[in-house]
Amino acid sequence: MTARELDAAGITEPALRAAYLHCRQLNARYGQTYFLATRLLPVHRRPAVHALYGFARWADDIVDTLDRTRTPQDRATALDALSHELAAGLRHGTSTEPVVHALAHTAAVYAIDHQHFTDFLAAMRSDLTVTDYPTYADLRGYMHGSAAVIGLQMLPVLGTVVPRAEAAPHAAALGVAFQLSNFLRDVGEDLDRGRVYLPADLLAAYGVDRDLLVWSRTTGARDGRITRALRAAAALNREVYRQAAPGLPMLDPVARPCIRTALVLYSGILDAIADDGYAVVHRRAVVPRSRRAAVALDGLVRVGAARRRAHRGTAPPPTGSVRVPAPAPRPPAQRASSRSARQDPS
Repeated sequence: MTARELDAAGITEPALRAAYLHCRQLNARYGQTYFLATRLLPVHRRPAVHALYGFARWADDIVDTLDRTRTPQDRATALDALSHELAAGLRHGTSTEPVVHALAHTAAVYAIDHQHFTDFLAAMRSDLTVTDYPTYADLRGYMHGSAAVIGLQMLPVLGTVVPRAEAAPHAAALGVAFQLSNFLRDVGEDLDRGRVYLPADLLAAYGVDRDLLVWSRTTGARDGRITRALRAAAALNREVYRQAAPGLPMLDPVARPCIRTALVLYSGILDAIADDGYAVVHRRAVVPRSRRAAVALDGLVRVGAARRRAHRGTAPPPTGSVRVPAPAPRPPAQRASSRSARQDPS
């Protein structure tokens, strides 16, 4: 994180600056699309996004790492430790863990509902024991904690031009849409983890079950039933993007280019999957670099236009405008942590 971003956010205490820097490094390393989109935000809001994203990465890595030496009990113990650290950090506003320290500060500055973090960790915990979902309703229950709450956490940071409660359902839908795209992209990798995130009833409608998916993954053979089921899942995903889209003009105008860029890139996963013949059981579909660059350039143009309008005073003020953080007390010495990635279209 540049000194400019930290200074603009009013983050001056050295240990807190280091904590936010650690979160930024996680974002840059594992979430290329999130990192790219975040750079389209006003500088003073970027550290908060890195803190939220860094925490999600860290928790997700506990359950999703392919390290076979870590047993389910090891992962459950690690999640318990993180839950206790988070509760203490939110209560006291500080932590010896850099990611929790930055998250606690962000939650306090933007008045983010702590229940969103609790729901997220509950979803992560379910990944330790739940390996499939009988219906789409069951999957939506899981995605409330794993994805919808991420959109709800972001909303206070982004700001809105309508009452926040009006924008919240669309923000939650966008989080779900992003994750559905990742589930489609990662079908093969999730099978390697013993999980199927596509609803069993949707798969069954096309004659597909876990055994057929595993057979296809193991043998490398294609099956038309799987292709048709994946095409139907992609159509479902596109419908959720349509539900999310009306929330975009509800955001603070200077934040819209960031979220629009993320929306275009993530929905582009579905195009990449289709272009690759729905071969996600065998390989990950990737949004081409040229496409990513073009979308980013468009985002920069939109940022410039939005900032010029804001400077002229023609844009409506955001509801619940973000506050500049006050310096926090110096915490005890910190420990480092690292994470892997789930939600990113790169």
